[in-house]
Amino acid sequence: MPGSSHALTRLRIALTAFFALDGFVFAGWVVRIPAIKEQTHSSAGDLGLALLGVSAGAVITMTLTGRLCRRYGSHPVTVVCAVLLSLSVGLPPLTHSAAALGGVLLVFGAAYGGINVAFNSAAVDLVAALGRPVMPTFHAAFSLGGMIGAGLGGLVAGALSPTRHLLGLTLVGLLVTAVAGRTLLRQRPPAPRAPQRAEPALGGAARTGGRGLVLVFGLVALCTAYGEGAMADWGALHLQQDLAASSGVAAAGYACFALAMTVGRATGTTLLERLGRARTVIAGGTVAAAGMLLGSLAPTVWAALVGFAVTGLGLANLFPVAVERAGALTGPSGVAVASTLGYGGMLLGPPSIGFMADWFSLPAALTSVAALAAVAAVIGVTTRRAMGR
Repeated sequence: MPGSSHALTRLRIALTAFFALDGFVFAGWVVRIPAIKEQTHSSAGDLGLALLGVSAGAVITMTLTGRLCRRYGSHPVTVVCAVLLSLSVGLPPLTHSAAALGGVLLVFGAAYGGINVAFNSAAVDLVAALGRPVMPTFHAAFSLGGMIGAGLGGLVAGALSPTRHLLGLTLVGLLVTAVAGRTLLRQRPPAPRAPQRAEPALGGAARTGGRGLVLVFGLVALCTAYGEGAMADWGALHLQQDLAASSGVAAAGYACFALAMTVGRATGTTLLERLGRARTVIAGGTVAAAGMLLGSLAPTVWAALVGFAVTGLGLANLFPVAVERAGALTGPSGVAVASTLGYGGMLLGPPSIGFMADWFSLPAALTSVAALAAVAAVIGVTTRRAMGR
């Protein structure tokens, strides 16, 4: 019905705004970490321990948010977490020790983990109601928000103190939440469309082995996020250290990866409609594996940059598909499991690359990203029926 169609469109716009806000706020915080380190007089080790607060808060909350969404609904939980995220991002500049910083980052991480589970759960409901695989567009908004947040943060870093900058993020976050949150609070999660004949396997999978499949889809999310974390922390160093790139060109390495991932997600719905989920995961994992082999082993900077971009395109839609399938199987709890495993992969990637670089070399260590992308492709092959169209 037209009214129903308009309501779904408004809901999609509101959820897209929350995904973009999440990426924008998190990236804005990340670019001010060096200034916060100096302000708190933290050593590298102290800062590392404080930053674990984000990870600990996120992982703990992700495991709980699924239950909150089932009890209170994913829409109210999304709005509450967005308010907490917006308020807590303004707290780090108010701290003056690593211990205090770790405490406020625990709160920030809790809000970050909570909103990720909540709005992904809401997005899963909307995907089911629309009957179209639009999940990648939400994650494209997250990536785009992150790119804007990082770029804007870099521009204002010299002019604004961390306190004013992050307070600005708080105000932006609360404003977006006030506008977009009204739509979420007014609308209940939409009912899914009737199951289509092209996708009978999902219902059977949910009845007979849903929890096991959720873990499998969570493994796909882990493989993807491992690559994202590795590229963010080690891509530039590889270009500078192993290929003698200038600092500017080295910084462009992650930008190529992130931009390609954003483009891949923006076009992900079309790709999923043409290929289906299983083929998209298989193709994406294969392309990412080939791209990362080129990016890590190429003898020239420009070939490596091409490899990084190809890797971003390949990985782009694996995480959205994994979370959507997990949510379709077991609801918010499935989203929570897949998100937690995915976040675990992002945490696991950087230190794992570091250890392997010490044992072998950084280029050899980066090939582990290709190996895990290949694992995701194999999972796509073995779960074709559960993936569905």
